[in-house]
Amino acid sequence: MQILLLEDEYPAAERLQRLLRQADPSAEVLAVLQSVAATRQWLASNPAPDLILSDIQLSDGLSFEIFEGLALRSPIIFTTAYDEYAIKAFRVRSIDYLLKPVKLADLQAALSKFHDLRPSFSPNESAQRLERLLDSLPLAGKPYKTRFLVSSGSQLLPLDVDQVAYFVTRHELTTIVAHDGRRFVLDYTLEQLERLLDPRQFFRANRQLLLHLSAVRRLHPYFNGKYKLDLHPEVSDEMLVSRGKASAFKAWLEGESSPVRTTS
Repeated sequence: MQILLLEDEYPAAERLQRLLRQADPSAEVLAVLQSVAATRQWLASNPAPDLILSDIQLSDGLSFEIFEGLALRSPIIFTTAYDEYAIKAFRVRSIDYLLKPVKLADLQAALSKFHDLRPSFSPNESAQRLERLLDSLPLAGKPYKTRFLVSSGSQLLPLDVDQVAYFVTRHELTTIVAHDGRRFVLDYTLEQLERLLDPRQFFRANRQLLLHLSAVRRLHPYFNGKYKLDLHPEVSDEMLVSRGKASAFKAWLEGESSPVRTTS
């Protein structure tokens, strides 16, 4: 098993390598890297390791920055001193974590889980897990989401939010529809997307539709104070703005204010 170790504190890196030798004598540490910049360069010029063992805080920033815009091919075990809220996010999303100082028993358990899951591991699944994790972490000053990593056949493609016309949910399945008509299944609920996206650009029109400002072509007054939407690309189903959201929707279109987010 080949491991890439990301740790900016020398004593911690040395201790972790000793623990790895005890936990799995066959483990080979390919490199010990201390920074986001060095790791991005290493990943761009070397084959993907079997596993990445990464501290969250590196010498030049958070390790999460390493994976922005990169197709993730390796599972990750994070070492962290984050608070309980963040730790729950790791657990729920099935990404392993180790609390510092790392203990041998915890490392052995994490490696055992890695070996158990390895036969079913796919780069696509790992990328989606990491993306959901990053969105859930309480990072100070975290901006609105700017892109998604979507599956297209056997490939992963970055899709900027400016390319998104709308998100639509049917039968508990969320689809992202781009302005050029491309469609991708997305592993998010509309409620999650509402929290991640800039409300100046996206509006939750109803329970099935979250749309970008540029997707709206026309509004038609409809029965009982509702509005019927003409969208681009066109939607096969009739899309309505509820009466309770009609005023906020008009204000949003006119750029008067950010709408209050509701799910009714």
